[in-house]
Amino acid sequence: MKTYLDWKIKKTKLKGVIQITPSEFKDIRGSYVEIYNKEFYDKKKLKINFIQDDISISKLNVLRGIHGDQKTWKLISCLYGKFQLIVLNNDPKSKEYGKWQSFVLSSKNRVQILVPPRFGNGHLVLSKKAIFHYKQNTQYDRSSQFTIKWNDPRFKFKWKKKKPILSVRDK
Repeated sequence: MKTYLDWKIKKTKLKGVIQITPSEFKDIRGSYVEIYNKEFYDKKKLKINFIQDDISISKLNVLRGIHGDQKTWKLISCLYGKFQLIVLNNDPKSKEYGKWQSFVLSSKNRVQILVPPRFGNGHLVLSKKAIFHYKQNTQYDRSSQFTIKWNDPRFKFKWKKKKPILSVRDK
């Protein structure tokens, strides 16, 4: 069986944001994917103590976010379906403030995105249903979060849908 040694890791155009693709083992029964391995993170000098896992299940055209805070690392993956993920540098002290990047995550490509503190993320469901999963290194605290409007004209986000389904918080 393949191990985390076969995982692919690459930098993105956003400093501090990393794309990780775990290996997949396939046989006649189906497939097996290890989506997190502390030893792998430690060897890559990403010593993040993840303490909470969360999922959201959404239907086609639902857009959640863009949310973030000043202290939380998040490891984002798609357990089922497919979604567009946008990650935004929301650190006004950074030279890269306001820069963002779009990714497509799916249960087929197994791509994961590691998002550092002071970055926001939002996702748009591109399949009939999707399960969005993330690990985080802090307890969820709604009161410490920022929200950036999904169509904020300052950032010129390029979502794959012009009229998504939104919550009251995200409108």
